[in-house]
Amino acid sequence: MNWDDTSPVTDDTQAGRLVGAAADGEDQAVEAALRPKSLGEFVGQERVREQLDLVLKAARQRGATADHVLLSGAPGLGKTTLSMIIAAEMGAPIRITSGPAIQHAGDLAAILSSLQEGEVLFLDEIHRMSRPAEEMLYMAMEDFRVDVIVGKGPGATAIPLELPPFTLVGATTRAGLLPPPLRDRFGFTAHMEFYEPVELERVIHRSASLLNVEIEADGASEIAGRSRGTPRIANRLLRRVRDYAQVKADGVISRDIAAAALAVYEVDARGLDRLDRAVLQALLKLFAGGPVGLSTLAVAVGEERETVEEVAEPFLVREGLLARTPRGRVATPAAWAHLGLTPPRQATGGNGQQDLFGA
Repeated sequence: MNWDDTSPVTDDTQAGRLVGAAADGEDQAVEAALRPKSLGEFVGQERVREQLDLVLKAARQRGATADHVLLSGAPGLGKTTLSMIIAAEMGAPIRITSGPAIQHAGDLAAILSSLQEGEVLFLDEIHRMSRPAEEMLYMAMEDFRVDVIVGKGPGATAIPLELPPFTLVGATTRAGLLPPPLRDRFGFTAHMEFYEPVELERVIHRSASLLNVEIEADGASEIAGRSRGTPRIANRLLRRVRDYAQVKADGVISRDIAAAALAVYEVDARGLDRLDRAVLQALLKLFAGGPVGLSTLAVAVGEERETVEEVAEPFLVREGLLARTPRGRVATPAAWAHLGLTPPRQATGGNGQQDLFGA
């Protein structure tokens, strides 16, 4: 129920992944019907909701527009949903665009000049906006004014254009790429965390109700445990399990049905899919757990280097199954245990260091 637009860094490489956080056309269509409409309906992100509720209530009591809001976090956690809730709570319309769509200052000027008073402008992947547009945004956020340049060269003149007060909601999956002058102009900044399984169970139960799917508590728990802490993935898995239950069972999702369905879709108990397991298996079976270079590991898996680095590795690192070291990628003991493999025994000398001569 709480989702977000996709991360442009991995959209192409995550296409078709059941556990990918990027949203495809089907996701976007379903999410539109499942999105919560108020902060009270929004599940998870308790601290962010509490803080944001205070910001919006105070603005309403003053009869003013809300401060500019910056939302950061991984794809699929609810940044787009929160932007729509901000507009709904303020009783204002919302305009949605993205950083990659604004490549010139004129593009941004056209959007800003058409805003209504109090309107919410949602700018997704704000860190990917062009530098000239970014510099124009500084003045617009602080002074509600932009200078439109007319003409070129020495004869160019700047015409000031007053803007109605508005609220900018910026969303980014890579907050570190935002320049400090832009970050400093946001009155409220929030970082969205991955969800706990119990929170995802609430998400799944709500979505199942809206989709008219009958689901048992242990079925929701099974799906939540494989959803990588991300509501978008939880809802995608729910839809696939629903299909399995409809075709192979009586339509009711139990733990056994959920486990059987996700086995068909190759999503294991920890949420790893085929690509994730391929990376671990190559690292463990071909390279004895590492260290091994990223390019070598990618060749062994049969994927592009960027796919391994940007799609598979972040979750494996977060799960404590893989470590990035200066010498290369290394498997952790948890990786050996998860795949049911025994790590090779390394002979050690009396000082605890590896004995190269086997003595």
